[in-house]
Amino acid sequence: MTDEPQSDQSDFQRAVSDVSPLQSDRAALKRKGVPTPSESQQYRRQAAEQENETFVDGLSTTAVEIIESEQDLLFVSPGVQIRQMKKLRRGHIPWQAGLDLHGYTLDQAREELSRFIRDCEARGLRCALVIHGKSYSQPGQPALMKSHVNDWLRQLSPVLAFCSAQPTDGGTGAVYVLLKQKPTR
Repeated sequence: MTDEPQSDQSDFQRAVSDVSPLQSDRAALKRKGVPTPSESQQYRRQAAEQENETFVDGLSTTAVEIIESEQDLLFVSPGVQIRQMKKLRRGHIPWQAGLDLHGYTLDQAREELSRFIRDCEARGLRCALVIHGKSYSQPGQPALMKSHVNDWLRQLSPVLAFCSAQPTDGGTGAVYVLLKQKPTR
């Protein structure tokens, strides 16, 4: 029985004889060759901001996830603090400009929304309100405008986050949009 521990020890030494020590004590957390979600999102945003075509969806070529009229919307870019999102959802960040998309066609709404967000960014605004409606005027019809606004806002680079508004500002028929702040010099 005394031979077993020595035998186990020599087996172990043979098994690890070709192992070399690690060069670093830090883990490589990023996989090479696979884009991270932020890189993928950055690519989509760059593609969306191409000349003459502001959005990727193209209405006829890309399917947009259909959102129910009463469904809450929520989008948060990486790096946005939870505390900021809680303030936004509670309506504690005052919106400084608003856009009502009632009466617009989808094409008109897409252009107007893009123009509105660019204008808010140029003016240095922090928060805006976009009213998309709930599609109650057409019973049985999906909330197309709401679904497209949900998709379009995700593609605009100035948009850090958005969520459904408080009932006093339109509830699930509107969204608060949190915008990037330009660095001050």
